[in-house]
Amino acid sequence: MLLDIKFLDDATRPRAPKLENLTPEQRAPGRHLRMIHNHLRENIDALRRMTEEVARGEMTAEQVQAEAEALDMIGNYRRFGNLCGQHCYIVNTHHSIEDAHIFPALSEKGEAWKKVTDRLIAEHGVVHALLEKLVEALNRLARESSAENFARAREVNEALERVLLSHLGYEEEEIGDALGYFRIGV
Repeated sequence: MLLDIKFLDDATRPRAPKLENLTPEQRAPGRHLRMIHNHLRENIDALRRMTEEVARGEMTAEQVQAEAEALDMIGNYRRFGNLCGQHCYIVNTHHSIEDAHIFPALSEKGEAWKKVTDRLIAEHGVVHALLEKLVEALNRLARESSAENFARAREVNEALERVLLSHLGYEEEEIGDALGYFRIGV
């Protein structure tokens, strides 16, 4: 199912120059970026835990629904549209802003920054491919609730989680301080 996605080797990620002696004001955009990512991480953790409990037979569909309803992420998406559509929209918008505005501004600061931003853009492609696969798998599972369809959806979700969490950490580490140092808006 995931053989058509070209995963990138984390060991090949370029590294940005380390910036020294930044002021708290210069570090603020990176902290803001991490705060946004941490909210996403909390929801990813909760969804993973629920998936694992369902797989072990420790949670029913009704319990998953009740617990998922309590997640801030779900409530926010419900207010503004369906979960899958809004999640994909938010990730796409976030990545589009980075790709169109933040990364070009940072890549102008030198070749090392360009290599990092080019890699982040490539990783966005992998994240988007996995989001599309997840939507397909969840739609299949909604049409036909079976062990096979659950396993497919879980496989895609686990791959998305690994890629996205790794990507978020890499992005924070490599460009977080640079955003404030170079005064690039988040």
